[in-house]
Amino acid sequence: MNQLLSERILNMATSATLAMAAKARELKSEGKDIIGLSLGEPDFNTPDFIKDAAKQAIDDNFNSYTPVDGYAELKQAIITKFKRDNNLSYTPSQIVVSTGAKQCLANVALVLLNKGDEVILPCPYWVSYSDIVKLSEGIPVEVKTSIETDFKMTAAQLEAAITPKTKMIWFSSPCNPSGSLYSREELRALADVLKKYPEIYIVSDEIYEHINFGSGHASIAEFEDMYDRTITVNGVSKAFAMTGWRIGFLGAPEKIARACNKMQGQITSGANCIAQRAVITALEASPSKVQYMIDEFKVRRDLILNLLKDINGFSCNTPEGAFYVFPDVSALFGKTFKGKQINNATDLSLFLLEEALVATVTGDAFGNPNCIRISYAASQEQIVEAIERIKKALTN
Repeated sequence: MNQLLSERILNMATSATLAMAAKARELKSEGKDIIGLSLGEPDFNTPDFIKDAAKQAIDDNFNSYTPVDGYAELKQAIITKFKRDNNLSYTPSQIVVSTGAKQCLANVALVLLNKGDEVILPCPYWVSYSDIVKLSEGIPVEVKTSIETDFKMTAAQLEAAITPKTKMIWFSSPCNPSGSLYSREELRALADVLKKYPEIYIVSDEIYEHINFGSGHASIAEFEDMYDRTITVNGVSKAFAMTGWRIGFLGAPEKIARACNKMQGQITSGANCIAQRAVITALEASPSKVQYMIDEFKVRRDLILNLLKDINGFSCNTPEGAFYVFPDVSALFGKTFKGKQINNATDLSLFLLEEALVATVTGDAFGNPNCIRISYAASQEQIVEAIERIKKALTN
């Protein structure tokens, strides 16, 4: 019998974060007062100086197809950013601009993975990592972590996960969904393992780089023995509140960057012209221009952690970056609230949406079924109200 849809799409999971956001929007359209704490999106507006650059680009008649890997001026701004913020030196041929960091990740997977190649994913990981790997015929290898280690993979765990089929390791720091931040020392410990396996490549997803409340950001590509094996992925969506502008970029060994350029040339070609011109202005600015957002996120983090302390069954660590908390809620499994039995994190997330009218995301989607992700990219008033609703829903 002929099957309309491909095995490829039938076997692909729906993005849990996007699915929950869609469900929340649907309920809102029905008149429900939903507080959305499910999506990884700053609630700030794009800064005016960036919007002004976009308006200027329109007036300057930037309307033609862009180079596949980005405008030369934008690539230069990215090179300057990498040197200034990360002490990384790249040439223009090592830079590729894409339609969001997600496309950078897809490009890398498609150009490096062959059928059966393994990719190590420390859990929890961003929802799309696993399916991007599978789409590229790779095999995700999950390395479980827990709240006791701040959801970070140890060197010993990395070594134990490596097999002759291992092609890459993918991780984010600061991490989505846990907010965990790998220190320079922790990255060096991982690098000491990887230097014994020179055929393994590293994808370092640093999209939350500037939303950092800890001791500063470190890039694994800074280590001389890791530079030629690391693809550093970044973008402007989180730090500059530019999620809908859809600009991401990577710095990589030239051969990999040129392969990504070739792949992108057959899929989407170059990213949006107006957005690219605006991002030149964003990246040329000092990161201090968006410090007000980071300061507010830190206030919200402290607020939500303090509020969650009062909810039995929620166990939290203190995230050092991004804008999420990732409480372990396994103490609630098997319990019944308002006539609904909670058997897992997915049950809890759906219960909170239906009963408390608060949208969160199950940890299942991130490779950690004991947790849920709660975004604090919302106003302080919304956070207080949301946690009060959750507390009420979980009180019999």
